[in-house]
Amino acid sequence: MWKAWALAAVFVAGAAMTILTVAPPAFIEAPRGPLQVFRDCDDCPEMVRIEPGDYRMGAEPRRIAEVMVALGLRESEKKNVTIGYAFAASRREITFAQWEACVAGGGCGAYLPPDEGWGRGDHPVIHVSWHDAQAYVAWLSQRTGHTYRLLSEAEWEYAARGGSQADYAWGNQPSQEQANYGLYDTSGNVYEWVEDCHADPLPREPADGAPYLAGACEMRMMRGGAWYSNPERVRSTYRAHNRPDRRDYVIGFRVARVL
Repeated sequence: MWKAWALAAVFVAGAAMTILTVAPPAFIEAPRGPLQVFRDCDDCPEMVRIEPGDYRMGAEPRRIAEVMVALGLRESEKKNVTIGYAFAASRREITFAQWEACVAGGGCGAYLPPDEGWGRGDHPVIHVSWHDAQAYVAWLSQRTGHTYRLLSEAEWEYAARGGSQADYAWGNQPSQEQANYGLYDTSGNVYEWVEDCHADPLPREPADGAPYLAGACEMRMMRGGAWYSNPERVRSTYRAHNRPDRRDYVIGFRVARVL
């Protein structure tokens, strides 16, 4: 199973858009060997290879539900997921600098999102819709000759858990000490678009890491919480959704690459 590389959450609004780059030693080694990090071009996102594995996706909606499941009185809302392939995920959320490289390269609809006065450069890009994220991965794929895309919900949670079945990669208690480190910012900073259509509760299928794409797909899923989120909303299992055309100051994205 892929090991945790620590996750970054920012619970204080004043530190909202800080990208931190130091990981505690306990979270930086994968059991299958050294961390494999690469970049396909100078202005491309840094990518981390994630090995195949399986895990228990999701969470029971309430503590009483957990007790009932344990007693065999109801079916669990979790599901077993097997990801039988390696893939890569961007080490950080896509930044303003990376987005602007897309615009300078003739992509992303020439759209320059506002930064709310928090700064651009290496800060995570915000005010980007699901459709905007799709435009970015299309440009990045053309730019590099490799297939980039958004993560599925299952891939995102697998990566965020880092081998843990607890609420957070480091355990069940929210912690600013752990959250101030970064495969950065999967807990907090900005919400991240994923590929899936909205479904509630967690759909039973697919269970192979693929995105859920059934139904009218009027809403798309987001993961990870944001800088203003309470501890519940930055859990590895927390699910949110929004219109695919929604642009907001707490929404960004990270990308996946096919290996």
